[in-house]
Amino acid sequence: MLTAIIDYESGNLHSAEKAFQRMAREVGAGDVVVTSDPDVIAGADRLVLPGDGAFPACAAALRASGAFAAMVEAVEIKARPFLGICVGMQLMAREGLEYTPTDGLGWIDGVVERIVPADAHMKVPHMGWNDLVIDTAHPVLAGVETSEHAYFVHSYQMRVNTASQRVAHVEYGGDVTAIVARDNMVGFQFHPEKSAATGLRMIANFLRWTP
Repeated sequence: MLTAIIDYESGNLHSAEKAFQRMAREVGAGDVVVTSDPDVIAGADRLVLPGDGAFPACAAALRASGAFAAMVEAVEIKARPFLGICVGMQLMAREGLEYTPTDGLGWIDGVVERIVPADAHMKVPHMGWNDLVIDTAHPVLAGVETSEHAYFVHSYQMRVNTASQRVAHVEYGGDVTAIVARDNMVGFQFHPEKSAATGLRMIANFLRWTP
């Protein structure tokens, strides 16, 4: 059993790697590797796509590295479980509107747009701890209750058009999407590796998940 954390030069993956390795040992989920090799990505049993930075740059880097096509093969054709984190979740959308309209993976019926809080005094980026509000039950949320905390750092959010694909949100001058899911795919806007026990529980749930 192999979980591939996809490296496309978008952020420091060290903390994510350590968190996934720790939970994989605890639940007996096999090996975790950080890789940019399209063949390893296409052949992995589970995929994790982290990401920091701008949507257009991240999408371009994925396509240039060959990871984009490898993910499509693994997730769409082979139905491997997939987890997107932060910009990795946003890339699951149909389109991102950061700087310039850019196509995403199209796995979630949503568009990524800038956060505009109803209260103009609220700062963007949305940064720090916030309470999850669970909209829809999902296996990755086993043992997680509404009001548990997660750690966010982002200026853009996904507006989800299909209600059943939004699993959780937080309040930040209005609803901000926190978790999306469809079929064998799930995405976290927050960083589970930085979200203490709650985040580690969700990582473990993902590693056990058999959609």
